[in-house]
Amino acid sequence: MGPRLVFDTYDDIRGRCDTAPVRQTGSKPGYDHGAIVPGDDWVPLTPEEAERHQADDSTPDSIRIELVHRPLPPLDPDDLFGRLETAARLDPLNGRWPTTLLGCASRPGNWTTTTEDAATGRRIGLHVDNFDRLPYLKRRQGRRRLCLNLGPGPRYLLIGDRDIQRICRTLHTDLERHHPHTEDIRRYVAAGHPLRCLRIRLDPGDGYIAPTEFLAHDGSTAGIDQPSVAAFWLGQPPNAS
Repeated sequence: MGPRLVFDTYDDIRGRCDTAPVRQTGSKPGYDHGAIVPGDDWVPLTPEEAERHQADDSTPDSIRIELVHRPLPPLDPDDLFGRLETAARLDPLNGRWPTTLLGCASRPGNWTTTTEDAATGRRIGLHVDNFDRLPYLKRRQGRRRLCLNLGPGPRYLLIGDRDIQRICRTLHTDLERHHPHTEDIRRYVAAGHPLRCLRIRLDPGDGYIAPTEFLAHDGSTAGIDQPSVAAFWLGQPPNAS
């Protein structure tokens, strides 16, 4: 199954969500070899596509994406320290369930994807997180990531339309001992299997709760001139499914 978004009507996400096919970077400077990035031919999500991606009461948490909003204090566009202080003080969910602050990442505008490998400084493209290091059979049980855009500019959440278990089933036969990894996404695309990407706009104060251990994802500032700071938390809703 692919990602499911929590919203009431199409008007709630109209003009905020687009979709495009992905491509492999090859040896693009600044990227891992073979990293997966979205193409440039974005088209708005249609009402029919939105309906297919809409979560309902039966949708498991492992593919559910919730868009959230938190008011931010007034900050100067160049006040990076103020944004870091805001993240440290903020309870992003007002006590709904416990979260642990991972940290913040500041990124410039006009980056196709934003996540870098700290060891190499290269961007990794669409990937799955591995904080919980869960194998294939338990992958749905990973903690959720909460991200909040602290501005000053907008940014995007990118989400692949195939979950990592589906990708791994296509590639592997011995799944019981397999640990899903970003390389699985790259092998899947390199073999010619279809993968599209959803792009969801996050203005300052906007954020998301998403199963980033289970869904291919990244951030993006493509087409946006301003930099932005994203704050990240990990947590697990009570009775997560």
